[in-house]
Amino acid sequence: MASHSNDDFERLRKIHRVLVMHYVEGLSQAEIAKRTGLSHPTVNRLVKEGHERGYVQISVRSPLQSLFALEEQLAAAGALKEAIVTPTVSDQEEVNLTTVGRAAAEFLLSNLRDGDTICVSGGRGVDAVIQALAPNRAYDVTVVPATGGIQGEYFTDVNHLAAQLAHKLQGKAFQIHAPVFAASREERDVLLSLQSVREVLARARDAAIAVTGIGSVLADRSTYLSLRATGSGAESELARLDAAGELVAHLLDRRGRLCDYPLNERVIGLTLDELKAIPLAIGVCAGARKAAPAASVLRGGFLDVLATDEATGNAITDVLKDETHGN
Repeated sequence: MASHSNDDFERLRKIHRVLVMHYVEGLSQAEIAKRTGLSHPTVNRLVKEGHERGYVQISVRSPLQSLFALEEQLAAAGALKEAIVTPTVSDQEEVNLTTVGRAAAEFLLSNLRDGDTICVSGGRGVDAVIQALAPNRAYDVTVVPATGGIQGEYFTDVNHLAAQLAHKLQGKAFQIHAPVFAASREERDVLLSLQSVREVLARARDAAIAVTGIGSVLADRSTYLSLRATGSGAESELARLDAAGELVAHLLDRRGRLCDYPLNERVIGLTLDELKAIPLAIGVCAGARKAAPAASVLRGGFLDVLATDEATGNAITDVLKDETHGN
């Protein structure tokens, strides 16, 4: 045991007493000075020295502690700047998506600046964000599609969503006059050469923020499989490819890699590398069927922020753990 002089013990006793009065009893430094007869600067120095000696350990407890812990897990797993996890409030996916959309909308507004360009994908996740937006001022922003459109799909069409977002923010929107999938690689090249399409996608590449949904490839309620371009036999082909999810119309396998699938070569829109280059890419999803797709997207490292609910977040971490153990 190290030896201490009487002066050392006296100083340590003072430090201990001041720390207890300040952090345990809740007294201000001015109140401590009055009670002990020490000067206010002396109390301040003793508190500071207590910190430097490592005598103070602050613990914060919250009813939402499990959510915050899950946010840290997801952020670490996907190399995210941030994860946003909301409570799972219902057994219905739509209800939870509304809650997630509200949290993502608040995050979007807190990071949005005048002069920004926002690019968006189609999908109900993006729609949930837009519906929840309640800006308290007009934003001088531009909203552009990240992919081509889906004819007749009102809630999931990217042109509709871009226009709705611009309207909410009182900014301006650009439309893309091309389908999300071309009929062939040759047609894709022709469409991408059109000046109107080229200009919209150039704006999307220069966006400060991207907001995108994360798509399921399960037959039940899958927007990706609902597109007629997938054709017959698509489900068995996706199973053979070990397909897990979709991001800006690109099909990913469970490791977050592009699948060797014809539609990936016929997408009219940003590439995944171009999405990754956008400074703030926000992904939005909720529901058990989105766990495998979201895990795939995290493995690919395509997003900066993931917004989801607690049940989905836990399911995503379970998928990631299972795949890690399987490797």
